[in-house]
Amino acid sequence: MAGVVAVESAYIFELDGTLLDSMGVWQEIDVEFLNQRGFAVPDGYAEIVSAMSFEQAAAYTIERFELPDDAESVMAEWREMASHAYGHTIRMKPHAKEYLSKLRSLGIRLAIATSAAKEHYEAALRAQGIYDWFDVICGTDEVGCGKTSPDIFMLAANKLKLPPCDCTVFEDILPAIISAKSIGMRAYGVFDSFSASSWEEIKEIADGIIYDFRDAPLSKSVLP
Repeated sequence: MAGVVAVESAYIFELDGTLLDSMGVWQEIDVEFLNQRGFAVPDGYAEIVSAMSFEQAAAYTIERFELPDDAESVMAEWREMASHAYGHTIRMKPHAKEYLSKLRSLGIRLAIATSAAKEHYEAALRAQGIYDWFDVICGTDEVGCGKTSPDIFMLAANKLKLPPCDCTVFEDILPAIISAKSIGMRAYGVFDSFSASSWEEIKEIADGIIYDFRDAPLSKSVLP
C-alpha cells in the first residue's frame, strides 16, 4: 500500500462494485426478474441502472419493458430478492477492509455515498463489522436522483462539513466519477468486471485507478 498520511480530509466510497463484490447479485436479480416477465437482460442495462437511484431504476425498468407493475412493487420485489445476500453472502472487495482500517488509524474521515437501498447497505455494513467505521452514510434516496447528478456527493460533503475539494471519492461507474469531479472532488476508479466496458474512459477521467485496495492511496503524493 503506497503513501503515508492522507492530505484529503475525507474519503467517500460507493458500496456496490466498489467496497462490496456485489454486482453479481444484481446481475442474478436482473436475470430472474426480467426472465419471469419474458425478457432477457439487454446489453448495458446493468450499467445504466447502476448510476440511478433505486426508485429511478424501477421507473426506468417499467418504462423500458412496458411493465404493468408500479415502482413500489418493483422495488419491494428487488429488496426481497437481495435482502438475504446483503446480510449473509456478499463479501468485500480484496483488501478493502484492511484499507479502511488503515485510513481510520490515520484519523481520516470516512463516508458512504451509495445507490443501495438503506436496508441493504445497513445489513452489509453490519455483516462486515464496519457499520460504525463511517462518519457519514448517504443514500441516493435522500436526494431523489442517481449519480448522473453530483447531489449525493454534495450531501456527503455537507454532512461532513467539508468543501468538495477536501473529499476523495472511490467509485466503479463512469457517471459517478464524472459527477464527483464536476464539483471539484478527486475521484478514483475502482475496477469491477460489471462496469468493464467503461474502464478505458474511467482511466482517462479519474485521478487514479485501483484494481486492488492494496494499491489504494494514502496521500496525494501517490496520484499519477
